[in-house]
Amino acid sequence: MPKEQAPGKPQTRRYSDEEKAAAVRMVRTLRAELGTEHGTVQRVATQLGYGVESVRQWVKQAEIDAGHAPGVTTAEARRIRELEQENRELRRANEILKRAASFFGAELDRQHRK
Repeated sequence: MPKEQAPGKPQTRRYSDEEKAAAVRMVRTLRAELGTEHGTVQRVATQLGYGVESVRQWVKQAEIDAGHAPGVTTAEARRIRELEQENRELRRANEILKRAASFFGAELDRQHRK
């Protein structure tokens, strides 16, 4: 049973990679059959009960990943996120080490002055 949503708040749903891939395949198949891109995303989204913009973004990302459109691939975006996370962790560790060095330096200075 779905959780209760606040009134006026859009409902969000997580789609599996398999669901996304199936929707993209359906759009590509429909485009090949009809010989046009016009209306294919809307038709597939309605048929599957998915959001039109969600399906549109999946198709767009699939085109980028396949090298048919310019943009950041899924693998590149994942690697960027990983590097940004690593950078944040290293900055935190560096800050801790700086504080520890300052603390122990001051402690040594106090002991030296006695």
